[in-house]
Amino acid sequence: MTTPPPNPRSEPTEHPAPQDRPARLTVGVVGAGRVGPALAASLQLAGHRPVAVSGVSDASVRRAATLLPDVPLVPPAEVLAQADLVLLTVPDDVLPGLVEGFAETGAVRPGQLLVHTSGRYGTKVLEPALRAGGLPLALHPAMTFTGTPVDVQRLAGCSFGVTAPEELRMAAEALVIEMGGEPEWIAEENRALYHAALALGANHLVTLVAESMELLREAGVGAPDRMLGPLLGAALDNALRSGDAALTGPVARGDAGTVAAHITELRKHAPQTVAGYLAMARATADRALAHGLLKPELAEDLLGVLATGAEETR
Repeated sequence: MTTPPPNPRSEPTEHPAPQDRPARLTVGVVGAGRVGPALAASLQLAGHRPVAVSGVSDASVRRAATLLPDVPLVPPAEVLAQADLVLLTVPDDVLPGLVEGFAETGAVRPGQLLVHTSGRYGTKVLEPALRAGGLPLALHPAMTFTGTPVDVQRLAGCSFGVTAPEELRMAAEALVIEMGGEPEWIAEENRALYHAALALGANHLVTLVAESMELLREAGVGAPDRMLGPLLGAALDNALRSGDAALTGPVARGDAGTVAAHITELRKHAPQTVAGYLAMARATADRALAHGLLKPELAEDLLGVLATGAEETR
């Protein structure tokens, strides 16, 4: 793959010249989950025309009706028959078989843009469609979606992990910018690592916050969300600005006694959280040691407490 263009976050985003912008396109959505209707609605704001959407569940039908009113709900093959640009917004494990099926049944038209939004895959997963004449793009929005109109607003400034053939890079960039996003070029071989990084940060964050709120309620805090909001907001801001230098708390300080007390209380009130606490505490200790925040003479007792806790959890 050729050297990617400069990171768009480091320079003001320039909108593509008219000759580099995609023509006004008819847009279809295969899989009316939380992502597809929001992207189609965003493309509609940019002047493209959603013409068809497929969805099976009641929730999918409701999302389509809310974000894409008056757009017909049709079978997936009919979406491809009507649209110049097809958004394949289905679960990762479903995508390969879906693409293969479309290609085998002749549903893919030459020159048709097929855009999947999977973080895991690049364009290789779309090779069956490419052989049928389709034009493959991987555009993954690095954003959590709710399935409501607020998602369209959140796309403003959202990074997209983009993988595309060289000849389609300008078209991919233009589509992302039209949706209000910032293209970040990801090599095909790095897609799974890229997606793992996002899942580690975003998906696991939700789990950690939810567990923290439950524990605060157990401790008698009436409004755990109000207590955590400023703290977590500051922690996130500090981490994004300073990385490991932002580490604080008993693990980073080497307070082995405090950590032992935490483990005892968690076993008593929320034993299902102990394994996660120990794993994150060990990872935090390793990073604090490497960064010089945790003094080696304090680390021994701390790591002993964590090792004992792990043994008792088995």
